[in-house]
Amino acid sequence: MAQSRLSKLNRLLQLAGSLGLLVAALLGGAGRWDWLRGWIFLAAYFGMLGISAAVVLRKNPGLWEARANWRHGDTKRFDKIILALFLPLYYLQFLVAGLDNARFGWEPIPFAAIYPGLILFAAAIAVLAWAMAVNRFAETTVRIQSDRGQAVISTGPYRLVRHPMYVAAISMFLATPLILGSLWALVIDVLLAALFVIRAALEDRALRRELPGYEQYAARTRYRLCPGVW
Repeated sequence: MAQSRLSKLNRLLQLAGSLGLLVAALLGGAGRWDWLRGWIFLAAYFGMLGISAAVVLRKNPGLWEARANWRHGDTKRFDKIILALFLPLYYLQFLVAGLDNARFGWEPIPFAAIYPGLILFAAAIAVLAWAMAVNRFAETTVRIQSDRGQAVISTGPYRLVRHPMYVAAISMFLATPLILGSLWALVIDVLLAALFVIRAALEDRALRRELPGYEQYAARTRYRLCPGVW
């Protein structure tokens, strides 16, 4: 029980630190407090993630504790490299968006782009919550979770594609610069999306090789990210 409370506290501290850094990068880049698109993004981000977190905690409460521990000795080497590239780029997108749209106006995207951006962002959050609600093995890093009895998940969005959480993440990356109105942030987000495409390919290869039943699942669910394409 004490260990469970410690894991939950650890997860809360991780989230607080991550979200604080996001806000600092976004508003620090903007250099002002009255940036409408920045506040719209933050309201959507916190509101939608809060709703999805409540859904996941109700449907799959054990996942909170599992995702709190992201340091594993058996994390795949390729994933350690990808995460080392991902983290600085992730926060850089918000800093660049603030600099671009709110401070210097290098290559701003018109305000009308905020509407498809919000729709895409909401759809991405919905898919993310759906996937996390049915997959108790959705840890933060890529590894074969033999210590947790990992098995193939083929329900929910996993009936449609093999990596729905990556579909959601890529959609969020592409929606973010539309909401914030920054073409330069879009360049960074395309790089982030490319990292997740690579991650999906490498994770899929590892699962085929090491997770019992995954090869049969892959034969039934043919596409990794996009039905009819890949």
